[in-house]
Amino acid sequence: MAKPAYLQLSATVLEHRAEELGKRISPCRLCPHECGVDRPRGDKGKCRLAEQAIVASAAPHFGEERPLSGTRGSGTIFFSSCNLACVFCQNSDISHSTHGEQVTPHELASLMLRLQGLGCHNINFVTPTHVTHAIAAAVALAAVQGLRIPLVYNCGGYESVETLRLLDGIVDIYMPDLKYSSNEEALRYSGAREYWGRACEALKEMHRQVGDLVIDETGLAVRGLLIRHLVMPGDISGSERAFEFIAREISLNSYVNVMDQYRPCYRARGIPELSRPLNRGEYRESVRLAQRAGLSRGLPDFG
Repeated sequence: MAKPAYLQLSATVLEHRAEELGKRISPCRLCPHECGVDRPRGDKGKCRLAEQAIVASAAPHFGEERPLSGTRGSGTIFFSSCNLACVFCQNSDISHSTHGEQVTPHELASLMLRLQGLGCHNINFVTPTHVTHAIAAAVALAAVQGLRIPLVYNCGGYESVETLRLLDGIVDIYMPDLKYSSNEEALRYSGAREYWGRACEALKEMHRQVGDLVIDETGLAVRGLLIRHLVMPGDISGSERAFEFIAREISLNSYVNVMDQYRPCYRARGIPELSRPLNRGEYRESVRLAQRAGLSRGLPDFG
């Protein structure tokens, strides 16, 4: 297996990156909300967190894409809260709350090493955007303690390019959602202003850093960009524009998971246009649009 990116950076560089990310939470501008609160002082913005990260769970996960889950699971660390406020969130008990265990960078590093010890193929940071400062500090510690597996940045796509640049050379695999191609829908259903432009900029930066997804001879992802797109009822997610952007602005070789698991969760049951499950025809049409855009990697084969 190729050496993970963060092991090619010196301890000094890793520590400097963590320090620079730490500066971005006072005032906080880690994500596009740019709340400007002083998190080390205890102030809280959109993500409802002060300085310390909160972990809801950490365990091998076998339900991710096959190149991540493999045979021994993806070492997922679910962070509480989120910088998005999706009304249909399937993990609302985690992403819309601050329940969990507050962790120091040392404790987070220990969690990463424990997951590696369990045989996980990678460390998968789920909803990491608002705690990138803590992640970078933990990686700096874990790297010198023997961490040797790829790091996955599993996010909602609403990212700050300035923050992502500080993760260059630390993250091996970026796995963003491309949730919407309409700013109006993103604001209405996820509370994210200018989502489309921000997400497009973020995906370009991610691809610049890691390139197309690289899968080794064992079928495991070792580096690159993996994009998720959740198909929503009535094409609220704006699939055609999303796929055309990926094909034209990112790469025709992009690995895209067109997801069919939408169901009305959290507050979606009370919103008429979101209150029904996705139907099979809508999903097939979305996959067809991806194929028409020229994409093929990661798409289902309907035979």
